[in-house]
Amino acid sequence: MRVPSHLSESESRRDATMTPMIDVVFLLLVFFLCTASFQIHEQVLPSSLQIAGGTADRPEDVPQQLVDLEHVIVKIFWQEGRPSWEVNRTPKASLAEVADVLAAAAAVQVDIPVIVDPAAAVPVGYVIEVYDLSRALGFAKIQFAASPDTPQT
Repeated sequence: MRVPSHLSESESRRDATMTPMIDVVFLLLVFFLCTASFQIHEQVLPSSLQIAGGTADRPEDVPQQLVDLEHVIVKIFWQEGRPSWEVNRTPKASLAEVADVLAAAAAVQVDIPVIVDPAAAVPVGYVIEVYDLSRALGFAKIQFAASPDTPQT
């Protein structure tokens, strides 16, 4: 008569239960290898690092009105067949002056929102110029203002 061995049965059960787990791990490995893009993400992500001892503006060199900004409002008006601009309630004669003010604000804080508020008669090209200028200076939050009496479509 043969003595039953429980050890051999438990080993065979262990092998039987390990096989599906090994298959699943192998399939997950194949899945992750197939879906990986193998690109270097460090060169793709934007970063804005300042070099020590660079020419960055010091807080004492920047006017106090630019340091305390919560947002920059650029209003565009259409007067006498020409655009005119107003940045934070200060009239500007040209887009270059608007660019100077936005560049100074970007040197202090680039994460503040820029609100573009065009009048109804302003051609869209002038609005796009202010938008492009804001993006070129590094502003990421650019919003467009709309008057409450504008009909919803």
